[in-house]
Amino acid sequence: MLVLKSEEMKAVLTMPEAIQADKDALALYSQDKVTIPLRVNLNVPEYEGQSLYMPGYAADANALGVKIVSVYPRNIEKGLTSVPATMVLVDAETGQVCSIMDGTYLTQLRTGAVAGAGTDMLAKEDASVFTLIGTGGQAETQLEAVLAVRPIKQVYVSDLNKERAESFAKKMTELYGEKYQTRIETTHNLESAIRESDIITSVTTSPVKTFDGEWVKPGAHINGVGSYTPQMAEVDALVLQRASKVYCDTMDALVESGDFTQAVEKSVFDLASVTGELGDLLIGKTAGRESDEEITYFNTTGNAVLDIVTAQRIYEAAISKRTGSTLEF
Repeated sequence: MLVLKSEEMKAVLTMPEAIQADKDALALYSQDKVTIPLRVNLNVPEYEGQSLYMPGYAADANALGVKIVSVYPRNIEKGLTSVPATMVLVDAETGQVCSIMDGTYLTQLRTGAVAGAGTDMLAKEDASVFTLIGTGGQAETQLEAVLAVRPIKQVYVSDLNKERAESFAKKMTELYGEKYQTRIETTHNLESAIRESDIITSVTTSPVKTFDGEWVKPGAHINGVGSYTPQMAEVDALVLQRASKVYCDTMDALVESGDFTQAVEKSVFDLASVTGELGDLLIGKTAGRESDEEITYFNTTGNAVLDIVTAQRIYEAAISKRTGSTLEF
């Protein structure tokens, strides 16, 4: 089996290729061409941990596997990551494990890429100003994905931790400033940045809105990325009300995102108003942006189909480029 570390994965699959992988995955999902069982969640109370198993199979993508994600908050005391993850890819033809790869980087890549896919399908073609809220572990791929699909000239970065925001903006300028001919800087006036922005991405676990929906200008596109439990609600319900197109990665996951559940509980939004899954738009079943004045919204909570298809593309690219190390029993 092929063992792939994060740097090797980065070297073989570009962000545009990852975005295409996510598009293909969601198109297959919306056509009911995948098998994605409910994830298995095992509590490990003796060590205050949880172990989650996310399996999936997409025949048309020749992708089969399971991502193992654990949540162990006390790992930090041991100098270990608190959310370790590993992707186990299986050869669909033989049933043998063909690859083991860094699941943490895979999650970052496919999550950034799916927001990139939503942005590519829904944002204005000439979008040039982008505000990114949240500079945690998911932020870098969120930034790169938007830069890869739109001609962004100005990026505003915001975080409750000002020092982390400054450090992130500096690092991202070094990585992507020249490559994409864009200016990346922190903002000390989030309202002003939002009012100027053509694209807004919030990637936090905040239980309350990270910006006011009234600040969003006509024609803007918003990505809600961080809310994956009913207790998290980073996007103002007013955004849902103002958006003429509301898309999600999977309809089944709407009950997991507080962005939707809390709005429904407050009777300020009806799930019947959701336009559809992004896959529906990709296969031409639903409509995309129809004017430069429309506000559009995309929410992602994540799904194993994104993991298995992206992992398969990484594996195929690594084989082609002879990257990684081999492990034999």
